[in-house]
Amino acid sequence: MNHDTHDYTHLELNREITAIGGHYTIRKEVRLAVDGREVLYLVAEALFDTTCCGFGGLTYAMVQGFLDQWHYRADAGGKPVSAVRPVTAAADQAKIQKIIQQRETVAQVNFI
Repeated sequence: MNHDTHDYTHLELNREITAIGGHYTIRKEVRLAVDGREVLYLVAEALFDTTCCGFGGLTYAMVQGFLDQWHYRADAGGKPVSAVRPVTAAADQAKIQKIIQQRETVAQVNFI
């Protein structure tokens, strides 16, 4: 792995995860081919139902990064781990965001 690469531990799909102010659920994990590289992103739904100031929700995409190694090991709990590099170039982010917004019904696209 190069120094910019970090591990991403794959999370269970369709499992509610409690967070401050509500919960979120990862609905799918996608490997997307872009210019000869592969990008890993998640599509999730967040519901804000335990906040003091209201109720709401949204569907969003979270780009984990460019895939260097897919499921190259397992963590202590047996979950698969992949090696990813953050998408840092503005041009790459804009292109990936546009593709995801064309493919998915999401309110926002975030980059790790």
